[in-house]
Amino acid sequence: MQAITYSNVRNNLKRFMQLVNDDAEAVVITSKRSDDNAVLISQDEYENLIENAYIRQSKANVDHINRSLESFRAGQGKTHEWDA
Repeated sequence: MQAITYSNVRNNLKRFMQLVNDDAEAVVITSKRSDDNAVLISQDEYENLIENAYIRQSKANVDHINRSLESFRAGQGKTHEWDA
């Protein structure tokens, strides 16, 4: 994760937007006051974070995912054919 000054991002916004989209890399935008810093991420990364936060709100969802992962690791996974 890169830390870039607000002025640099303001002057090169398009370049930094391409960076976060092409490389899936977040950019910390720094200001003179450290409590005013922000993070620039791609829309895909943002939507992924929101979806994961939503899924993890439910203990039942998290428990189900963990049980499924344990089953998979124990060799109990199944192969499925998908129609294209």
